[in-house]
Amino acid sequence: MSFEMPIYHHPDFTQEKFVSAPDVKCAAAEMDGVAPEYFHSTSMYPEYFKIHGEWKLAQESRMDSCVLIREEGRLDVVEPRNIKKGDLVILGRSENCREGIYLHSRGFEDPFDRIDDQFVFRQGRSRETSYARDYDRLFALLRYEKSHGGKIVWVMGPAFAFDADARAAMAALIDNGYAQVVMGGNALATHDLEGALLHTALGQDIYTQRSQPNGHYNHLDVCNKVRRSGSIPQFIRDYDLDDGIICSCVRNNVPIVLAGSIRDDGPLPEVISDAYLAASAMREEIRDCTTVICLATMLHTIAVGNMTPSFRVLKDGTVRPVYFYAVDADEFVVNKLLDRGSLSATTVVTNVQDFITLVAKGMGVI
Repeated sequence: MSFEMPIYHHPDFTQEKFVSAPDVKCAAAEMDGVAPEYFHSTSMYPEYFKIHGEWKLAQESRMDSCVLIREEGRLDVVEPRNIKKGDLVILGRSENCREGIYLHSRGFEDPFDRIDDQFVFRQGRSRETSYARDYDRLFALLRYEKSHGGKIVWVMGPAFAFDADARAAMAALIDNGYAQVVMGGNALATHDLEGALLHTALGQDIYTQRSQPNGHYNHLDVCNKVRRSGSIPQFIRDYDLDDGIICSCVRNNVPIVLAGSIRDDGPLPEVISDAYLAASAMREEIRDCTTVICLATMLHTIAVGNMTPSFRVLKDGTVRPVYFYAVDADEFVVNKLLDRGSLSATTVVTNVQDFITLVAKGMGVI
């Protein structure tokens, strides 16, 4: 299956609703981290703002942020906590041109894909859904991204580290250029490194799943050893490791963003324990991503979904989609993402170890 990038269709600004629309209103922030009353909150979709009679696209829109008008006319989208006193913040709660704001949710829509029937079967996503076409599209997309300089971000829960085949499959995808960033928490890295050093995860053999004597100490010992080494790369060198997801990231200079939580053991030195600093580090990597694949991690998936737009403006001005996948064995998790407003996501309900092994085989890397 070959991949074709959808063509983006800008709004027709010659229509009366655009021509007669007023310029957008704005107000200066009175203090750091506080937006003016009636501030406009953004979505993941392309949003246009009429400024001095010209409709401008905010190029980095994302969920639940504010739009600032800079002196040079640039539109910056920032989280409310990052607003500075004096910033000019766009105001308005309507998105149909009435206040100089227009949300364009159908820029990539193909009319041939539209179903006009009111009653159709199997429109939800569940264990009963056929995902064959989704896999074929994903394989084609990953090949396209690699050959066209795309940025693929993988967001993973620790379930990968519990299975030898899943670790090998993900490492092979990283080694072959199908990952530019890996995001997760302390557990993903800790248990993957435990697998590399001791062939266990949470004390269970990653192949046989047999619990090892005193195995519940294994991940604690690994955390301790990494902290003694001072960093994950130094730990890998100290113990001459070359196995699994984290080793592959280090070997291929793929950035790893590890966001901490209150239940972390250790944590590893690279874990960012401040939630807002972690969110900023994640956002920095999402800023220029083109495909995001979230696997078996509900909270990270929702967080990344909220900071990922449905589109990306390339350097040449071309607007392309940002592809977002959410994969989990629990229907609740993937539907939770859709309930949060990330309507551009493709969801797959399946065991993530099976998913990643199938993807690696489909890409021909194992």
